[in-house]
Amino acid sequence: MTKFCRFLVGLVGCSLLFSGAAAAVDKAVIDKWIDEFQPSAISKEEQRKELEWFAKAAEPYKGKEIKSVAEGIKTHKWESKVLAKAFEEITGIKVTHDIIGEGELVDRVQRQIQTRRKLYDAYVNDADLIGTHLRLDSALNLSEYMKGEGKAVTNPYLDLDDFLNLEFGQDYDGNQLQLPDQQFANLYWFRYDWFSRPELKKAFKEKYGYELGVPLNWEAYEDIAEFFTGREIDGKKVYGHMDYGKRSPSLGWRFTDAWLSIAGVGDKGLPNGLPVDEWGIRVENKIPVGASVERGGAANGPAAVYALTKYVEWMKKYAPPYAASMTWSEAGPVPSRGVIAQRVFQYITWLSDDEFTNPSSPVTDENGKPLWRVAPTPHGKYWDEGMKVGYQDAGAWTIPKDTVSGDSRAMAWLWAQFCVSKSVCLKKFMVGNTPIRKSTVNSQYLAEREGDFGGLITFYKSKAEKLWTDTGPNVPHYPLLAEQWWKNIAPAVTGDVTPQQAMDNIAYSMDDLMGKMKLQKFSPVLNEKKTREYWLNQPGSPKPERPDQQPKTMAYEELIKMWK
Repeated sequence: MTKFCRFLVGLVGCSLLFSGAAAAVDKAVIDKWIDEFQPSAISKEEQRKELEWFAKAAEPYKGKEIKSVAEGIKTHKWESKVLAKAFEEITGIKVTHDIIGEGELVDRVQRQIQTRRKLYDAYVNDADLIGTHLRLDSALNLSEYMKGEGKAVTNPYLDLDDFLNLEFGQDYDGNQLQLPDQQFANLYWFRYDWFSRPELKKAFKEKYGYELGVPLNWEAYEDIAEFFTGREIDGKKVYGHMDYGKRSPSLGWRFTDAWLSIAGVGDKGLPNGLPVDEWGIRVENKIPVGASVERGGAANGPAAVYALTKYVEWMKKYAPPYAASMTWSEAGPVPSRGVIAQRVFQYITWLSDDEFTNPSSPVTDENGKPLWRVAPTPHGKYWDEGMKVGYQDAGAWTIPKDTVSGDSRAMAWLWAQFCVSKSVCLKKFMVGNTPIRKSTVNSQYLAEREGDFGGLITFYKSKAEKLWTDTGPNVPHYPLLAEQWWKNIAPAVTGDVTPQQAMDNIAYSMDDLMGKMKLQKFSPVLNEKKTREYWLNQPGSPKPERPDQQPKTMAYEELIKMWK
C-alpha cells in the first residue's frame, strides 16, 4: 500500500471514528434527557424516537439562535430553565425564552404586529387573542404551514387529536393559528376538611336550613361566605371568600376571564355564547355589532351590573381587608395560608405552588395530601343551561406571520413543538399543573395519584372540561378592549362610581373603539341604537332583571360522581 493510500485509509478511519463519537454523544444526550423527562405518558423507546426526530430535523439550523417569550408562571419558568437547555443540547439551536408579565407580553405582541419589527420569533400568547389574530391576519396559519412550507419540520408524533382544547387556538374555519402550550381553568376551591366537620355542618344547617356543601349557585356561595367569615377555626380567624381588586391589568382579567359568563350575561352556546358572548359583545355573521344594550350587546345590562355588584359586595364583606389592594399574582396563593374557607374564582395554576402541596402547609395533611378540593364554579342567577360554565386559560404558541420567516420560522416551530411534545408533557404537568394533552391526564401515572390533586385530574378527565372555555374569536381586538375593563372597574371597587356607571363606561368605550376599527377580516360594524326596553324584551341576551334563586348545594362526593 502506498503512503497516499495509507493516508486515505487513515482519513476514512478518522472520519468513521469521529462520526461514531458524535453519534455516541447524541445518544448519550438523548438518554440523559429521557431520564430527566420522567414521568412520561409514553415509553422511553417512544421518547427516544421523538427526540431523535428533533435532532435530525434540526440539523440544517445547528448553531443558530431564536428568541421566544412567555408570562411568569411556573410552567414557563421551567420551559426557560430546563426545556431550552434540553432543546439546545439535542438540536444545537439556542433558545432565549424570556419570562415577563402578561400585560407586558400582550403589549409586545401588539407592538410587533403594528411596527412589523421583530421582537421575538415566537410568543406563548393567550389564545384569548384569537379574535385579534384572525382579524388582523397576524399569526402564522399553522394548519397550512404543517402541510406546506413547514412539513419537514413538523413532528410526525405531534398527534393533534391528543390535545385537550385545540379549538381555543382556531379561527372560525378551524385553522390552527395558535397551538396550546399550557392551560388552566378557573374553578371553585374550598376547604373540604372544614365542610366535612360535623359541628360546622350542624351549625350551618341550623342557621340556613339546608346542608353545607359545594354551592351550585351564587346565593349558596354568599351564605357560605357569610357563615365562615369572622369564625375562629383551629385558633385562626377565617374568611369565607378571597378575591383581588388592585387597579392593574389583572383586574380586567378578573372580569373578562368569564366572570360575566358565570353570572349569566351571555347567550347559550359553546365554546362561547351566540350571538352575545361573555364580554357582552353581540356578533352576527362573525361581525361584532355592539357591546352596549342599546346596540344589542349586554356589557351594561342587568346581568353584567349584577356580576360587578356581587364582586364588590363579596370582597368588602367576606374577604380579608388586604384583598382589595392585591393583584392576581398576589392573591392566587393566599388560600394556602389556611384562613380562607372557599374561593369562587381560583385559577388552578396556583395549586401547583409548594404552599398548597407541602406536608408543612396548613392546607395539607401530614402526608402532603390536600385538605382542599376543586369543584365546578357556582352560577349566577342569569345563567341558563347550555351556557359555558367557566373560563379556561390557554397560553398558546403563536408565530407572527409577517415578521418571522424562513429558518427563524422553522426553528420557532420546532421549539414550540418540543415544548408540547409527548416526551415532556407529563413532566411539565407535574411542575405546573397546566395540562394540554389527553395522554397526560389519562396516564397511568396520574391515575395512581389522582387523590394528590384535589379533584383536578378528575375534572380534566371528565366530559365537563369542555364547558370551561377561553375568550373565543368574537373579541375583535383584545389588547384595546381588555384595557377598558380594569380602568373602569377600579373606580367601582373604590366606590367612586356605581356598578351601573362602571358597566356603562365599559360598554360605551368598547362600542366607541369597535366603531373606529378597520380590521382586515370581520371588522366590526355597529348596530344602530335602539331603546334598552326593545333589546331587553328580545329572546336571549341581553336579559331583563331576574329575582334571586333559592340557594342550592350538593355533597362533594355526589358532584364528583357526575364528573366521573
